[in-house]
Amino acid sequence: MQHPGARLRALVEQDVVMIPGAFNALVGMAVREAGFDACYISGGATANVAGTPDVGLLTLTEVVRTIREIVDASGIPVIADADTGYGEIECAVRTVVEYERAGAAALHVEDQVFPKRCGHLDGKQLVPAGDFSEKISAMSAARQNSDFMIIARTDARHVTGMDDAIDRANRYRAAGADAIFPEGLQSEAEFEAFAAGSPGLLLANMTEFGKTPIITADRFGELGYRMVIYPLSMMRLAMGEVVRGLSELRRSGSVEPILGRMQSRQELYELLRYTPGTEWRFPGGGG
Repeated sequence: MQHPGARLRALVEQDVVMIPGAFNALVGMAVREAGFDACYISGGATANVAGTPDVGLLTLTEVVRTIREIVDASGIPVIADADTGYGEIECAVRTVVEYERAGAAALHVEDQVFPKRCGHLDGKQLVPAGDFSEKISAMSAARQNSDFMIIARTDARHVTGMDDAIDRANRYRAAGADAIFPEGLQSEAEFEAFAAGSPGLLLANMTEFGKTPIITADRFGELGYRMVIYPLSMMRLAMGEVVRGLSELRRSGSVEPILGRMQSRQELYELLRYTPGTEWRFPGGGG
């Protein structure tokens, strides 16, 4: 079976790849059924649905379980957030091993200190570029298959400035990163300047309500980015409906006013590829 990282690499060679976030296996199935070729697991979304903020509280074991479930259910390549690598170099090496075993196609790791912050918040702190380069080198060497992608994220734009962000990106590429993820860029001009300063495979983060304006996938492609993640979009949609639905249920005392906004039983079964009374076979295929 082809390694999921090889499948992801083939996709990005063809065109810019839109990669929606999936916060559980059922959403991963929906991403696939909607026609997307890859999906993303956000550390923030995974933490949020566990009832915690995005500050790196979840353990490696907890996140690996989520990766395995989404990989198996979706059957498409998965990029998984590894935050700061769950610790120093030894921990980061184990992260590569466990994420790859779980079936991920790629991971990204960031150069913040622990406890980390959401990349679109102020007040972040960075580890020294040399230390992070050593971490990237060790993670790259720990891969069981060279197709597994190591993506280095730098949060330097809002800490030390764009010049340092580009310098760090190039150091991380030299250390073995397959792609770079510049976090928190604020305009198309910044994305273009970063791509010019750090040529190679790039990932863009299209998150809402942050520092980055809404930019289309096609435009990101024109700016030099081959992967575009939408980390929290589906969670925000889902939770918006949950909160509105609960409010309506409380107000009216009935689910009748919100039935039309629900996924029907039949639609759920179709997503699961389940026909009552017949033997169900797992639809994914493990990446």
